[in-house]
Amino acid sequence: MFKTKGIAITLMGILLSIYSFARQAGPAVEDKTDFMRSNGKIYVVMAVVVTIVGGLLIYIINLDRKIRKLEKNSKD
Repeated sequence: MFKTKGIAITLMGILLSIYSFARQAGPAVEDKTDFMRSNGKIYVVMAVVVTIVGGLLIYIINLDRKIRKLEKNSKD
C-alpha cells in the first residue's frame, strides 16, 4: 500500500528527471521555447500542465484516503 508521502516523493522524482532531461536538450528545443516565450504561450502551457498534475495529485490523495477508510471499516 502506497503512502501519501511515498506518492509525493515519487512524483517529485519524476518531475525532476523530466526537468533535467529537458535541460539537456539541444539548440532546436531552445529555438522552439524562445518562440513560445516571445508570444507568452509558454506560461499558458506551464499553467495547464501544473493544473493537470495538481488535479491528479489531489485525486490520488483523496482516492488513497477513501480506500484506507474502506479497508479500516471492513476490518471492524
